[in-house]
Amino acid sequence: MTELWALGAWDLAELVRGGEVSCRQVVEAHLRRIDGVNPRVNAITVTLGEKSLDAADAADRALARGDEVGPLCGVPMTIKENIDVAGSATTMGIVALREAMAAADAPPVAELRAAGAIPIGRTNMPEFGMRWHTDNALRGATVNPWSAEHTPGGSSGGEAVAVATGMSPLGIGNDGAGSLRWPAQCCGVSALKPSLGRVAQAGERAAGPTPFAFQLLGVQGPIARHVRDLRLAFGHMCGRPGGDPWYAPVPLHGPPLPAPVRVCVVTDPDGAETDPEVAGALRRAAGALADAGYLLEEGQAPALARASEIYTQIMSSYGRVHREQPPVEAVASPGFVHFWQAYEPIWTRAAGEQAFDPMMERASIARLWSAWMSRTPLVLAPIRTRPAFRVGSDLDPRWLADWPDTMRLAVVVNLLGLPAVAVPVGPAGDLPHAVQIIGPRFREDLCLDAAAVVEAATGALTPIDPR
Repeated sequence: MTELWALGAWDLAELVRGGEVSCRQVVEAHLRRIDGVNPRVNAITVTLGEKSLDAADAADRALARGDEVGPLCGVPMTIKENIDVAGSATTMGIVALREAMAAADAPPVAELRAAGAIPIGRTNMPEFGMRWHTDNALRGATVNPWSAEHTPGGSSGGEAVAVATGMSPLGIGNDGAGSLRWPAQCCGVSALKPSLGRVAQAGERAAGPTPFAFQLLGVQGPIARHVRDLRLAFGHMCGRPGGDPWYAPVPLHGPPLPAPVRVCVVTDPDGAETDPEVAGALRRAAGALADAGYLLEEGQAPALARASEIYTQIMSSYGRVHREQPPVEAVASPGFVHFWQAYEPIWTRAAGEQAFDPMMERASIARLWSAWMSRTPLVLAPIRTRPAFRVGSDLDPRWLADWPDTMRLAVVVNLLGLPAVAVPVGPAGDLPHAVQIIGPRFREDLCLDAAAVVEAATGALTPIDPR
């Protein structure tokens, strides 16, 4: 019999619903897996052991009484340390926030808890979520289970590793510049970056204002080992607006598209060289979609280089709460300051020619993409045009120089508020690879359908034991 920790969220929910296992057995299996694996990867920062077992016992009693339970009853989940969980610290990876206890769950956590999911732990992230490798002075570095020499990605790196190693069947992270999709690529798991407005960002009792750039560019989303687990979790993350003015109660399924559905394969993102292994992953995914009846064509995404520049300008201009906010250096660790000093000149150059109004230009790019996707509604593209990098590379300004170019196809999704699913397509050498499938706004269903086709053809890569 397959170990409980090796099963996905969907399978665990089915076993619990059918009375084949108890919620306590499921939670205990994952807590044991955490005890055995986490010391080698440092992905889970806090284990909610007693609370999770109490929740499991309460769920088992409800099942014994014949009460109605949610569709995720008994499924463990982990949550990134910049998302509120009642009674747990929202540290953002920062030493000064180690005791910043949340009074209430963030809306997606509350929704998933109401659906029966059980929080079992918090996961690691870089300070402020502003690095593509997961390390900080509060928790230390997270290790990629495929190769300790390579990054697990960031900023949702702890979630990706927890899911990849079977410590959690379901993780909740966020994505403001590829922060769900890039760790999924590095660790060989699946992730969904929802449309802007799908999942409420913060509850009504949030501690303070959210910078405008993060309201516009960042979203909460799930990480899992299987596409159907993403779909299951996503369907129960969208129903609570909290106090989010961007929240949009749009149906989860849109109208069917006429067959064959067109897919544009973007292999050359405005001149950014694509690594041969990443290009090979794209070819494998394209072949799976073509075999399933999708109509594929190669092409270029509109205004991609300029979109990356506008993204940078918006984040630079609107990424802080107010001018009096202390500089990052005042609260960050020396390690983060080292990273930021290396990257800041590159970030400044990446903004390109200053727009008269970045928001006006964003709207123009959004119209171009809307017209393009009205004919070709799905886009198959790299997440980053390079595979996982060696740990420490992102502290070298020479190595960092082309980072904005290699991530163009990730950040344009954030700029325009579009959905995208990261799906693994098999390993190449010692590392996993993944691609992203981008869709029109509020058409996560189309992205998930296509990702399920790729997954069926290429197979899941995880869970794995750390190497």
